[in-house]
Amino acid sequence: MSTNDARREAPPAGLKINREPREPEDDPTLGIPVDVDRTGSPRNRLVTIGDSVTHGFMSGAIFRTDLSWPAIVAYELGTFETFRYPRYEPPGGPGGIPIDIERALDVFESRFGSELNWHEIVGALRWLHGYLDKIEDYWERGDGADPPARKEILHNLAIYGWDLRDTLSLTATKIRQRMGRPRDDTWLPKQKVEDDNDRAALYVLESARGARNRALTPLEAAQELGKQGTEETGDGHGIETLVVILGANNALQSVTKLKVAWSGPGYDDVARKGGYTVWRPQHFEKEWKLVVDQVRQVRARHVIVGTVPAVTIAPIAKGVGGKVARGSRYFRYYTRPWIPEADFEPDSDEHITEDEARWVDSAIDAFNGTIIQSVKEAREDGLDWYVFELGGLLDRLATRRYIADPAARPAWWTPYPLPPALAGLDPVPNTRFFASGPDGRTDGGLFSLDGIHPTTISSGVIAHEVMAIMDRSAHVVFRKPTGEVRPSPVGVDFGRVLAADTLISSPPTSLSSNLATLGWLDDRLDWVRALF
Repeated sequence: MSTNDARREAPPAGLKINREPREPEDDPTLGIPVDVDRTGSPRNRLVTIGDSVTHGFMSGAIFRTDLSWPAIVAYELGTFETFRYPRYEPPGGPGGIPIDIERALDVFESRFGSELNWHEIVGALRWLHGYLDKIEDYWERGDGADPPARKEILHNLAIYGWDLRDTLSLTATKIRQRMGRPRDDTWLPKQKVEDDNDRAALYVLESARGARNRALTPLEAAQELGKQGTEETGDGHGIETLVVILGANNALQSVTKLKVAWSGPGYDDVARKGGYTVWRPQHFEKEWKLVVDQVRQVRARHVIVGTVPAVTIAPIAKGVGGKVARGSRYFRYYTRPWIPEADFEPDSDEHITEDEARWVDSAIDAFNGTIIQSVKEAREDGLDWYVFELGGLLDRLATRRYIADPAARPAWWTPYPLPPALAGLDPVPNTRFFASGPDGRTDGGLFSLDGIHPTTISSGVIAHEVMAIMDRSAHVVFRKPTGEVRPSPVGVDFGRVLAADTLISSPPTSLSSNLATLGWLDDRLDWVRALF
């Protein structure tokens, strides 16, 4: 056992450690019929609550939110022009908040080419300092420091980095109270937009106001939207479809920090929970019950609730040392993707172990059991709730875990059939860390350059699956831009989505060596921990 391994936490008492992955639910209704009253036309056709995946975070920044999966669904619904979502596009600026890695690499390549030579390091550091300074100035002291004035509550109420407690507790007022006064940092490792998550959250929540201008949480904001228009339409629902996808950030830091720290006292306190990276299932269950209580108060005709994906599949934590046994889904260690496997040293390189990855996945299995049970109870109470198997979707796309290792596949597993526009790409997009060279993309494609968040095409896949539930189970009406009803089954226009994905259509030419570049940046900025 390495010195690092000797200091690791044991799994919590009572955690059911699963030898096999949880089998996903294949019926969004869980086999429970509900009689749905579809009279009237709810004013707000789509409202979403969630974290970075729903917010639109990609390649280290919240930026092109018009390409988030909720925006894609709104486009296909024919309501994109009226769909309200936060925007983070500084005109001619350096990209979103806190740092758009894709754009940064594009600019870096234009200055230093596809390889960074040793004699260019000083110049590269000076460039990096100036580049980050522009981003910091824009969001802390420039035009991006204050969110634009809005009169109406947004429809996309997701906020990156937020877990269950944040969504239950935080409002624009509380966020402003805890934000510090920004400093113009000049020391490179600290040269990051201060309070970046809070600044991005204000763009979502500043307009979330109720009676007497009371600041609202995302859940309370959805409740307010649910009241709108019910009197004039004669419908009891101000929202047609509400989608809630939360819980990943109750486990994600286990792979972003490569540390498993189980929740304890203060797990339900926004000021104290930061030291924990994985919630004990009983703590998650208590927090989820409070979320469900709030969601039940939203006047939404249909509610879709997403399961939590296995965070250990994300390529920001690369499995090394080989699978621990034939037929196992786990590698011996999980470390940063830019550390060559031949150079990995358990005593010195940060990592989590196979056991820890299994414990984290087992906790997420328990999270999902809690989520699915809440949908079951809602349907038994006559509420039109559905399960969206986001966790099962990622399992079916997991390249190194299952696709490349048939012996590790559970009996229920089948590969996810990518839409023809994506399946026809060469190479076919997969869940490995993104790589490209002068001739285009050479690997990956489903995860963006931060190794955690989806690319635009992956957001399209999520949108496609959410739409399938809306269309085939909830019988939501989708319309063409002309207003004409689209026949079922409906789907995402992947030609449009693929054309919008610049990482796929025009990737950085140096990403055959991108891991070395990202590793160099992480050594100087500790960007993985800083971003997440």
